[in-house]
Amino acid sequence: MKIVITGATGFVGTRLVERLNQEEHKIVILTRNPDKANKIFPQSVFPNVANLKYNPTSLKEWESSIDGCDAVINLAGEPIAERWTKEHKKAILESRQLTTKNIVEAITKANSKPSVLINASAIGYYGTSETSTFNEDSPSGNDFLAEVCQKWEAEAKKVKDAGVRLVILRIGIVLENGGALAKMIPPFKLFAGGPLGSGNQWFSWIHREDLVSLIMESLKRSDLEGVYNATSPNPVKMRQLCETLGEVLNRPSWLPVPDFALELLLGDGSKVVLEGQEVLPKRTQSIGFEYKYPTLKPAIKDILEKM
Repeated sequence: MKIVITGATGFVGTRLVERLNQEEHKIVILTRNPDKANKIFPQSVFPNVANLKYNPTSLKEWESSIDGCDAVINLAGEPIAERWTKEHKKAILESRQLTTKNIVEAITKANSKPSVLINASAIGYYGTSETSTFNEDSPSGNDFLAEVCQKWEAEAKKVKDAGVRLVILRIGIVLENGGALAKMIPPFKLFAGGPLGSGNQWFSWIHREDLVSLIMESLKRSDLEGVYNATSPNPVKMRQLCETLGEVLNRPSWLPVPDFALELLLGDGSKVVLEGQEVLPKRTQSIGFEYKYPTLKPAIKDILEKM
């Protein structure tokens, strides 16, 4: 297949491109920084990858790359776990809503349209709760991240008017050598690890390898359509995550990071780790998707062995 990808140089995108390249698909990466993309995906190793400079908030020359492709995978978005200044909140929204709007517009204009758009979303769609359990049929929340996800998904859904199959993946916290886990490991190694905040908040996670497998299954199976939660079927409380991490590292999990410390560092962005939601992949399991890492301890072991 010829596949166009945004967000390919990110934490999830890099592994996705590696897997697609191994299967010899033709990959077009839309990137704001072609030099960075060329370093990550050198032609000697990635002969099927082409990098194309684009501005994600406007239709330019990149628009023509959509015409004639088989699939579009949209993973673009500014990082969430940062201090939420007024400017950064605007960037969080626009990098998702406007990028998706322009991707869908390019698909609509294409003479030969892709058969599928796979669009990222996030479990922030559901809002946060220590007591509720959410699945793909649950209503949306009403906080900032929930509103971002609603607007993000609303733009993606417009592609159905062009007769293009749409898969929306509401992604949980992705675990691998990098991302959230990489920030938690150093304190544990120094015998200073522990839960963030109360430890009672839910942590709905997915191993990066399973997320990439779900994206690839969504590419290949024409019967998949609509919203799927990209989370493990076994979410845990933050305290359990830290206990498992300490157990695998043979380190104690005794020194909690207080709420105020994270709030000082991240401001409103601390909500990503101080609050949480128990999200179950009801529809994802109903399609027979097989997780390589359905439970936490084997996932943590696999990641630490590669570090």
